[in-house]
Amino acid sequence: MVIAMVGVRRTRLTPEERREQLTALGVAFLATRPLDELTIEVLSEQAGVSRGLVFHYFGSKQGLHRDVVTLARDGMLHATTPRRDLAPRERLHDTLTRIVMFVREHSGVFASLVRGSSSRDAEASRVVDEARDAQAARLLEVYGELGYRDTRMLRVALHSWVVFAQEVLLDLALGTGTPVEQIVAFLEQSVEGVVAAAQGAAASESGG
Repeated sequence: MVIAMVGVRRTRLTPEERREQLTALGVAFLATRPLDELTIEVLSEQAGVSRGLVFHYFGSKQGLHRDVVTLARDGMLHATTPRRDLAPRERLHDTLTRIVMFVREHSGVFASLVRGSSSRDAEASRVVDEARDAQAARLLEVYGELGYRDTRMLRVALHSWVVFAQEVLLDLALGTGTPVEQIVAFLEQSVEGVVAAAQGAAASESGG
């Protein structure tokens, strides 16, 4: 994932390449400053291009935020893609470890992603929600392979756990000396508890 750029090179690029370059620079901005501070004017200054050019590509501050958050989200999901060569629980452990490492390495970007869901920007919030849905789907696949029933209760529990895990990562993985292994172990134990509770509730509802 590209989260650092020196600036926009003054070379002839296609419109798509220029847009990608500006978007990547917007993601780099998140490494040190919050999403709300990223504006058309700020990005044009950072890039050394006119405000009109930035406006041409994004249309509005909301459009800029949507594209920047989307690139950051896709980078995070790509960096933490589950390894298909691992058994389910090993895959979960590996994925959680890489998520914690991602947060440690890209703390500002991660914080902007998580906090983007509480933004008044509906588009940015939608993008963040899609990331949570994708992460919950990965968990559902793991537990499906382990033989757990796919129930509405389980889906709700896993999606809620993703929100919980993000808060844990904000508190423990950012700015603390908590070892990665300890954070991963806590996340593993908590998701196992949530899944067990969801399965038990589903069994009670069905009379099982």
